Amino acid sequence: MKYVRAIAFAALAGITIIGSGCAVVRGQETAGAYVDDAAITTAVKAKFLEDKAVSGLSISVETLNGTVQLSGFAKSTTEKTQAGNIAMGVKNVKSVRNDIVVRP
Repeated sequence: MKYVRAIAFAALAGITIIGSGCAVVRGQETAGAYVDDAAITTAVKAKFLEDKAVSGLSISVETLNGTVQLSGFAKSTTEKTQAGNIAMGVKNVKSVRNDIVVRP
């Protein structure tokens, strides 16, 4: 099981880095800050996948300068709140903007 999690985490990290817009090119971040933000995004997504109360596939995560923005859909306010709490608990997260929409 640990082997599967390690592979899933590595794949998620690669997808995050490839799939995120390059803020360095747009002049919004330094290269170091960009790498830190990508690591934060990957850690938040990994924690979502580990938590049974949060649908990690329905919630998008973006990070810029340590601020995490959550978007997507949740089945309840409890899930939305839990996603925000998980994101805030990740190392180096400065703040969380929780834009998740609750949809029954």
